[in-house]
Amino acid sequence: MAVTADQVRQLREQTGAGMMECKKALVESAGDFDKAVDVLRKAGIARAGARGERTAREGLVEAYIHPGSRVGVLIEVNCETDFVARTPEFAELVRNLAMQVAAAGAEYIRREEVPAERVAKEREIFAAQLEGQGKPAAIIDRIVAGKLEQPHIRDDKQTVGELIAAAAARTGENIVVRRFARFRLGQD
Repeated sequence: MAVTADQVRQLREQTGAGMMECKKALVESAGDFDKAVDVLRKAGIARAGARGERTAREGLVEAYIHPGSRVGVLIEVNCETDFVARTPEFAELVRNLAMQVAAAGAEYIRREEVPAERVAKEREIFAAQLEGQGKPAAIIDRIVAGKLEQPHIRDDKQTVGELIAAAAARTGENIVVRRFARFRLGQD
C-alpha cells in the first residue's frame, strides 16, 4: 500500500514519532491510522525500556499549587540532556505529573516501592467488589491487575507509566520521576 506524505505528517503530529517511524508504522498497518498509532506506541515502549539503563541527570523541578491553595506538590523529573529539559513538551509533562501527584494523592514513585501487604490488601478489596458481579475468576484477575495501575487524571485510558513511556519515545531519552513531596493543608 502506498502511504502519502499527508498521512505521515498527521501521524507524526499526533504521536511525536520520527517521520521514518511513522511511515513504517503506516505501511505495517496497511494505512490504518489507529493501528499505526498502536504500532508506534508498542515500539516506543520497547525502546523506552532499553533506555532505562541510561543516566538521567538533567530535567526540571516543578512546584504546583492546586487552586484553593490547600494542596501543593514539589516534583523532580529527570531526562538525559538539558536540550530536552528546556522543551515546552517536557515542561508540560512535568506539570502534568505534578498535577497527578496532587490529584491522586500519590505516595510512591514506583510500584516496587509500595509495600507488598498494601498491594495484597488492595487486590483483595478489588476482587471482592468484582466477585459480587458474577465474573469468571480469570477475568477478575485481569481487571484487578488493571485497577492497580494508576490511570492518568487527564486520560483514564492511559496509565502514568504509559504517559512517561510515550514521552520517552517522543524525546528518545530516558525520563525518570526522581522524587516528589505532596503537601496538604492540615496533614503531617
